[in-house]
Amino acid sequence: MENNSNIKQVLFSKHMLICLFTGFSSGLPLYILISLLPAWLRSEGVDLKVIGLFALIQLPFTWKFLWAPLFDRYIPPLGRRRGWLFIWQTALLASIPALGALHPGSDLWTIAYLACVVAFFSASQDVVLDAYRRELLLDAELGLGNAIHVNAYKIASLIPGSLSLILADHLPWNSVFFITALFMLPGIAMTLLVNEPALNNGAPKTLKAAVVEPFQEFIGRNGLKSAGLVLAFIFFYKLGDSMATALATPFYLDMGFSKTEIGLIAKNAGLWPSVIGGLLGGVWMIKLGINRALWLFGLVQMLAILGFAWLALVGHSLLWLAIVISIEALGVGLGTAAFVAFIAHTTHPLYTATQFALFTSLAAVPRTFANAATGYLVEGVGWVTFFLCCFVIAIPGMLLLLKVAPWNGRQQSEVQAGGRNR
Repeated sequence: MENNSNIKQVLFSKHMLICLFTGFSSGLPLYILISLLPAWLRSEGVDLKVIGLFALIQLPFTWKFLWAPLFDRYIPPLGRRRGWLFIWQTALLASIPALGALHPGSDLWTIAYLACVVAFFSASQDVVLDAYRRELLLDAELGLGNAIHVNAYKIASLIPGSLSLILADHLPWNSVFFITALFMLPGIAMTLLVNEPALNNGAPKTLKAAVVEPFQEFIGRNGLKSAGLVLAFIFFYKLGDSMATALATPFYLDMGFSKTEIGLIAKNAGLWPSVIGGLLGGVWMIKLGINRALWLFGLVQMLAILGFAWLALVGHSLLWLAIVISIEALGVGLGTAAFVAFIAHTTHPLYTATQFALFTSLAAVPRTFANAATGYLVEGVGWVTFFLCCFVIAIPGMLLLLKVAPWNGRQQSEVQAGGRNR
């Protein structure tokens, strides 16, 4: 009973409410790039291979650790975290509507360049949001807090992945992108209302210190071999799932589903199981620990990939679309909750922006480079074989758990972060 009371106390705290806003603000611009943008291009007749190559616009998410030290070192007006958040969120509010003013038939390169700019702003916002959340949450709150962040991140997908697609059947695309961009306003309001985290140890004295010390601390804490295994795990754990969902919207369109059907059924059927999975994952992690959660949730996430292969065989079926997407989303919700909590525990509180950016950048590499090849893979082997390949690709990440997070091993909060409770 006491344990359940503690869970309720943490779940309904102010920190968890803030995590709702950080997740929504983080997810919205990314889903515009990976969901709304491909749907727009495909509906305008752009080739599937070209749409696959558009995954390269997400390069800023893989390189954000390069400029993350700037956010640890320099403090703008409003504070080190709130100040940078306000800058990047207002930049997103201004740049997203500009996409809708272009036309894929004549402005494809301009769209690609502008999408890269939006990705840079979004990646920079993520660096600061991750650092803020790590500094805000106590170690005991990290599992549940990051699960709520991931859930809100998924809820944000409803806007570009559902509402915007429905609007696109009734409004011109420039209006769709303008309305979608307005959903950045809740994040800006959060930035202006929350308190700046206490800067207990001060910002790094020099830019060199902000760059070098986070890497020295991580390697020194784990040792070179163990650090390499942790980085390899971060790279591989979400690889199969990331590739399987890279062309989800074009896949649904190719199966004969209309944009409205995708908006009403596929996105909603995927959202709520994902939210449930994330919440259950956060609560279960309190009892299971992160190590065992990574094993159990990872297996569910991996097996759920096979649902896409089944849908490719069945074809146009609204019932199977809802079932397959629901199961896959539940697995992703569980797996992502454990994965993000693992990354948070692996981050040292003194170097939140740079280390968190390094780890999440590495996790974004598959979404950028591997996903860029997905269009060619689908064209070469077909949808069914493609999804089976994604299942096989997910295996190495699970095998690395034997070294990184053994079933009966000590908790990551003790091993990776030194068991620090601030």
